[in-house]
Amino acid sequence: MKIVIDTSVIFAALYSSKGASHKLMVWLFESQKKYSVVSTTLVLEYLDVLTRPANIQHYDFVTKSEIERFIDDICAMSYHQSIYFLWRPFLKDANDDMVLEVAVNAGVSAIVTFNPKDFKGVKKHFGIEVITPKQFLQQQGVLP
Repeated sequence: MKIVIDTSVIFAALYSSKGASHKLMVWLFESQKKYSVVSTTLVLEYLDVLTRPANIQHYDFVTKSEIERFIDDICAMSYHQSIYFLWRPFLKDANDDMVLEVAVNAGVSAIVTFNPKDFKGVKKHFGIEVITPKQFLQQQGVLP
C-alpha cells in the first residue's frame, strides 16, 4: 500500500504528540516498509509550510534546521515519484492538485489528509481513497 500525506497532517504531527497524525508519523518511521510517496514539489511544499516562522513558533522545542532534518527523514523513508502528467486543474486549491498529481502518478491507495472535502471527486474519478490519519491507522490495525 502506498499513500500520499497532505502537508496538514505533517504540521499536526509536529504541533502535537497526542493526535493521530503524530501516531501515523511514528508508525511510518518505525515500520520496516515504505508506505509514503513524495515528489520534489510536495517536499518543497512541506519545507515552505513547515518552516514558516509563524508555524515554527507552534512547535514545542523544534528549530528550522530540525524541521529540515525531519523532512529529510521523510524523504528517506518514502518512495520518490516523478510527475509525468498534470491533472490540473481538478481541485479548487492548486496545492491540493499537487498532492493529487503525486497520488495519481504513483498509483497510491490513499491520500491521508485532515481535509477530505478538499479532495471531492478523487475517489470517483481516480479510485484513490481520501482518509484521515485516524482512519488510515484504523485500517492498518494500529488504532481500534
